[in-house]
Amino acid sequence: MKALQLLFVFVATGVPLEIANASDRPNVIFILADDLGYGDVGCFGCRDIKTPNLDRLASQGVLLTSNYSNSSVCSPTRLAFLTGRYFQRLGLEWAVWYQAPNEGLPPQESSLASMLKQAGYTTALAGKWHLGYEKGWRPNQHGFDYFFGCLGGNVNYFKHYDKTNTHDLFLDDKPLDTKGYVTDLTADYAIKFLEQMKEKPFFLYVAFNAPHFPFQGPEDEDREFSWHEGTRQDQYVPMVESLDRAVGRIVDAIDANGLKDETFIVFTSDNGGEKLARNQPLRGQKGTLWEGGIRVPAIARWPGKIPAGTETDAPVQTIDWSATIVDLAGAKAPSNRPLDGVNLMPLLSGKGELTNRPLFFRRALDPHRGNVKPQRAVRLGRWKYLDTPAGDQYLFDLDKDVSEQTNLIEQDPKRAAKMASLLDQWEADVDPPLYDQRQQARKNRKNR
Repeated sequence: MKALQLLFVFVATGVPLEIANASDRPNVIFILADDLGYGDVGCFGCRDIKTPNLDRLASQGVLLTSNYSNSSVCSPTRLAFLTGRYFQRLGLEWAVWYQAPNEGLPPQESSLASMLKQAGYTTALAGKWHLGYEKGWRPNQHGFDYFFGCLGGNVNYFKHYDKTNTHDLFLDDKPLDTKGYVTDLTADYAIKFLEQMKEKPFFLYVAFNAPHFPFQGPEDEDREFSWHEGTRQDQYVPMVESLDRAVGRIVDAIDANGLKDETFIVFTSDNGGEKLARNQPLRGQKGTLWEGGIRVPAIARWPGKIPAGTETDAPVQTIDWSATIVDLAGAKAPSNRPLDGVNLMPLLSGKGELTNRPLFFRRALDPHRGNVKPQRAVRLGRWKYLDTPAGDQYLFDLDKDVSEQTNLIEQDPKRAAKMASLLDQWEADVDPPLYDQRQQARKNRKNR
């Protein structure tokens, strides 16, 4: 742990704290789980996983039961969060491949961290990046003052290498050789950062790997290693419970440092759960636009601003959290990169409601993976429409059928046609993308 502890000298001395004192702007902590199932948290109905810390966080804030990730896979959702825009605008519609060059968040793009840094915030990322490997594409070049974590999509939780056997644990731009379970190390870094941030404001993005594969619980260091094998009870449950403890430690650090009333905390996931997860009562899983692939748990806490023990079923998505954070921070998006989301504070505070606006989704062909089934979807109020290039069409009333079992396309073809038209208009707006990352990804695949 000595190598990890050395970094906090830089956290303590590397930022001019006198710029970070604005009492009317909150500190922001955005915590992102990885592949967490909708039903894998106690307050969302889970019975076989104990999540007392997340349940407590929900009791102190608001539970969002219709919160959507922008994508059903990880990199695009992270891109959407960090730009505040539909990821289709940037041409990245798949998970960045291992060690692939020129895929992710392009160097010339602005990020949420950059926007907040310009507004006087100290910025840090603890955990998973998955938006580019090369210099210029990394967190420190995208507005993060400090970074600890992995650049790729997943690592061995104990030995910190990826599926190409490449070491992937970094302190800023330098590889870091240290020991420990990645979930715990991520929380360690976040807490040490918080302990140095007595002056404010700060933006801390905590992106856990858990419970993404490899399925390794905190007691599995000596277990025979496999990237994709494991069971829910023996590996997945301990991974989520470890994640819950890590979140609890971070929240406790906020409270212990007297920052509770001044800190806006969000917890959510990058997409729906995979094979060991529980997405019930939703249909489908990660990689699809069925509800189980994109509807994810979300909790927000800000004492005095968000009423404790509340709940909302209003449809929101990842880019709305970006817009909310930008507004709370008094930051600004670039004039040529307007945000696609809306400020959620009227909804979260109970002082207002969202307009009945459409939320759009697209799962496109993946240059790296051959098993992707393209889909488009739009949610508008209680209604959801989904179609495929093959001509399949579905219409669901989610208020009555959250499990998407009853296709109403024949009963209400006019509504379906109107929603399909909304999708067509949205695609005309986001296409063509700013960058042809698909062509680059095809080159990368040929070079593997």
